[in-house]
Amino acid sequence: MSRSGNESCLRGAEDTVSFLVCVFHQWEEWAGLGQLEDYLSVLEYLLWVFTPLIIVFILPFLIVILLYLSILFLHVYKRKNQLREAYCNNLWDGARKTLATLWDGHGAIWHGYEIHGMEKIPDKGPALIVYYHGAIPIDYYYFLAKVILQKGRPCHSVADHLLFKIPGFKLLLEVFSVIHGPQEECVRALRSGHLLGISPGGVREALFSDETYPLLWGKRRGFAQVAIDSQVPIIPMFTQNVREGFRSLGTLRFFRWLYERFRLPAAPVYGGFPVKFRTFLGDPIPYEPNVNAAELAHKVQQAVQALIDQHQQIPGNILRALLERFHSQHKEH
Repeated sequence: MSRSGNESCLRGAEDTVSFLVCVFHQWEEWAGLGQLEDYLSVLEYLLWVFTPLIIVFILPFLIVILLYLSILFLHVYKRKNQLREAYCNNLWDGARKTLATLWDGHGAIWHGYEIHGMEKIPDKGPALIVYYHGAIPIDYYYFLAKVILQKGRPCHSVADHLLFKIPGFKLLLEVFSVIHGPQEECVRALRSGHLLGISPGGVREALFSDETYPLLWGKRRGFAQVAIDSQVPIIPMFTQNVREGFRSLGTLRFFRWLYERFRLPAAPVYGGFPVKFRTFLGDPIPYEPNVNAAELAHKVQQAVQALIDQHQQIPGNILRALLERFHSQHKEH
């Protein structure tokens, strides 16, 4: 309907119903709804054309997933005797070793995960492991799996309170001895002879650190006081390329403001890239009765920073980390 036709339609409307019908037709023409059927026909045609192509690309991807699942099964099967013994001794010990085997397999397949300095983790007795926190600390999960499988012992962990509010996580946190982190509970775990892992940077470091790998510890000294009260050594830890595996948009001001104002960790995380991961464990920092918490915290921060300086190219680069992954895989073969 033309503009003049619309005007005459409005002028000629004899009642409210006629007027509304006329207005609707005028709005329909303005919005282009008359062409909607044509648009739908085009979309239907495109869907008909591209559906076979989509299927052609999805099916090989599903086969790759099946191959990875098969490799994971082989990792579990390779340890079947160890798992059988673990389940005979203790139900949860068997469950821990099964999940550790799955995570170890995932690390080996997807990131070619390596750990250097495992001999620095004691076979018995307590120690505090202090590590740099990636956007997603998947490297720490791989480390926990290695400790369970190679050392035959679990490592307790300190996690942010938000993790305890996620529905369904309670059992997982209990089985893997994850605690919220009051100093008294940390000291209790260490005095009982357990290993304990903690990241002083926590959520802030996870979301707001970047490819230059700054340590965002602020003035946190609680972990150092825990080590002093427990009289245990501290083992620094860092994983190469952990920021290239997963990154966060926390560098945008809005997400930083949201966290500082409401303690809401809403910064999106992206990635999952199959980059090369290597975890490096530094020399243990022994307990010294004459060192206070501030001095010890500074010493540990320097030790973790030294691992970053030694093993991480700054700034991190996703493409370079991917090339490292496939180059190392080629050398292994």
